Amino acid sequence: MPESQDLLKRLPTDLGGLTAEPVQRTEHEIEPWEKRCHALADVLDFHKIINTEEKRRGVEALGAEIISKASYYERWIAAFANILFQKGLLTPGDLARKMEEVSARHGDGRT
Repeated sequence: MPESQDLLKRLPTDLGGLTAEPVQRTEHEIEPWEKRCHALADVLDFHKIINTEEKRRGVEALGAEIISKASYYERWIAAFANILFQKGLLTPGDLARKMEEVSARHGDGRT
């Protein structure tokens, strides 16, 4: 199959068989926000709001550039937000207001 046809069929996260550098595995402590993100995924799935397949498609829909620059859990958060926007369960304004609320509550100076 010509390379251009192969690229059209590959999703941004479909890297199997491509030439790449060896994976650099590092152990690190999971940050509290990452734990909350994982818990959010479980809650969304438990309540049948966003399932694993939707999350996977949501991450793929972010595109190769964002996928390559965002961390694992940053991709999840972006995908969750986009899916909830598409389903009409959350608006960008709702999210911005909540983020301001949390920021003010924690006094971190971000707006």
